[in-house]
Amino acid sequence: MPDFADIKDRAAGAIMGAFIGDALGLGPHWYYDLDQLHKDYGTWIDGYTDPMPGRYHDGLKAGQLSQAGFILAMMVRSLIDREEYDEADFCRRLDQELFPLLDGTPVKGPGNYTSQSIRDAWRKRVEQNLPWGQTGGHADTTEAIERTLAIAVRYALEPGRMAAAIAENTVLTQVDDTVVSMTVAFGAVLGQLVQGNRLDSGISDKLMSLVKTGELPFHAITRQNLQPPQPGDPDPPRVGRFASPDALLSPSYMAAAAFDPDIRIEPAWKVSIVYGLPCAIYHQLPAAYYLAARFYNDFQSAVLHAVNGGGQNQVRAILTGTLAGAQTGLSGIPKRFFDGLENADELLGLARKLAAQAVPN
Repeated sequence: MPDFADIKDRAAGAIMGAFIGDALGLGPHWYYDLDQLHKDYGTWIDGYTDPMPGRYHDGLKAGQLSQAGFILAMMVRSLIDREEYDEADFCRRLDQELFPLLDGTPVKGPGNYTSQSIRDAWRKRVEQNLPWGQTGGHADTTEAIERTLAIAVRYALEPGRMAAAIAENTVLTQVDDTVVSMTVAFGAVLGQLVQGNRLDSGISDKLMSLVKTGELPFHAITRQNLQPPQPGDPDPPRVGRFASPDALLSPSYMAAAAFDPDIRIEPAWKVSIVYGLPCAIYHQLPAAYYLAARFYNDFQSAVLHAVNGGGQNQVRAILTGTLAGAQTGLSGIPKRFFDGLENADELLGLARKLAAQAVPN
């Protein structure tokens, strides 16, 4: 019998971990020159910071959320109010609460910056008057994960519903199949952590077992334990929406690297250099998986190493924060991260309400 109190603690920790990671990245966001990052913020960023004048998010203050946090909160409220994922309700909120604040340019809107995929959706929806469903673009970034992580928490115990809802929401802004599959895979990993599993080298076996039962919509290319197909086997053994299960396999390799004594990344923030500083989803996920595996019981170290890696460190911190928070639980997040977070009580209330919906009544 699952311990629903622990599941709720981990679910709330996952949501708050994402909000905290977003706010931590606000000040030192998008420094690709690490020497300049260290000049502006010192050699170790230890908490919330103001953005520097003339840089991203200029005008905001330490502890505030970026637009990613704004949209995540919108998603959480929609899930709470509707008690499930309701695409029409979420799209209505985008139309009424976000899009009126945008003008199609980058330096505009909540957080004083709007990402490419959201700008594309705004143009198609507002300027071209296209219906939802025809608004997706080809950005290879993580914006969908940044909001659908709440769906993963809501349906942590229902992986089939989770995968369907995340895929449905992702294509509102991003239609590339690889991006969609990696976004669904991240949600599946997060769901496993909320259930109480570790992000370790065995996580992919758990995910592939869900592919075999049809709960996760990925092709099964090989037999159990990645054994080769045999004569007479169907092609592929299991047909799914996504052509490859590799997005489900990679987290175990990142976790194995984190615990292999012959593989050392020191200090750990340099994982951003190993996997890449840019924004693309294939740079961001490996680093987040690595940090969340290595610091599975140390939320502070996980998110601070994510932030100190430079580049697209805000997203790295959001993704690492939600994975780490799902492992430590809300109770394992140091109090100081709540003390400096703007509207922390309101955000905590949202996280707890959504966590309560993730378990049976």
